[in-house]
Amino acid sequence: MKEVEKERALTFIEPGPVVLVSTFDGKKNNVMTISWTMAIDFAQNIVITTGSWNYSFGTILATQECVICIPPANMLETVVRVGMVSGREVDKFKEFKLTPLSAKYVKAPLIGECVACLECKVVEYIERYGFIILHVERVVVNETLKEYRMIHAVGDGTFVIDGEKANLRELMKEKLPPGL
Repeated sequence: MKEVEKERALTFIEPGPVVLVSTFDGKKNNVMTISWTMAIDFAQNIVITTGSWNYSFGTILATQECVICIPPANMLETVVRVGMVSGREVDKFKEFKLTPLSAKYVKAPLIGECVACLECKVVEYIERYGFIILHVERVVVNETLKEYRMIHAVGDGTFVIDGEKANLRELMKEKLPPGL
C-alpha cells in the first residue's frame, strides 16, 4: 500500500449518482448538477450537498422543494455542461434542450430525458455541512429509454458509468424493506 494525499479520500467514496436538480422560483425553471447525493434511510429521505455558490440553492431553501432527476450515462457531457454555467445567466432547459414536464407534488419540473425523477420536499437544512435533507414525495421512471446506466463522479473530473449488475436479492431478502 502507498500513502497518497488525504484530499483523494473522496475519490474512493463518492456517495451516489450524479443528478440533475430542477427548481422553479415562481418565474423560471432551472437545473443544476450535483454529485454529492446519498440515501439516508428506508423512509424515502435523501440528502444533497450544496450551498450559496449554486444559483438554485436559494430557490430550494425559499420554495422548500425540488426534483432530483437521474440522468442516463449517454447524457454525461450535457450533465457536466449544465454544471459549468449558472442559471443566473443561462436558461439551461433551453440551452441544453432539456424537456420540462409537470410534476404532481412540486412546482419544479421533471426532466423528460432522465431515467427517473424524484419529487422532493425539504425536511431540513444543515448549514454547517451544506446538507439539504429531502423527503421523496413521488418517483416516476422513464420506461422509454434504452440507456439506464447511471453516472458516478470520482471527484477529480473523471466519472464511472454503471456496469455489470449482480442480483443477490434472495440472499438479502430478510434485510430488504417492504416495497423493494
